Amino acid sequence: MRFKGHHALQGYTGMLHGGVIASLLDSAMTNCLFQQGINAVTGDLRIRYRHPTPCNAELFLRARVVSEKRPLFELKAELLIGAQITAHATAKFMETPKKELDK
Repeated sequence: MRFKGHHALQGYTGMLHGGVIASLLDSAMTNCLFQQGINAVTGDLRIRYRHPTPCNAELFLRARVVSEKRPLFELKAELLIGAQITAHATAKFMETPKKELDK
């Protein structure tokens, strides 16, 4: 998944806001599950910010399932600029029937 930031998403001058980074990582993991036909909601999200992320950078996100013990899933995600990981996350997701998400 690719994302191009812009100045309206900055926290500190020139840097992408940490909340935006958290949302991107959470979205990458959620999308990873959706691509497998799994509807789930985030139960626990842990973020590690390793390097400042410029707000105008071309970003790449990747996510993968680490463990699956239905209805629980554990995932990892990384935010990269080139080969450098600027932030990463782990999360636990709870599988939810689609009809509950549509309420």
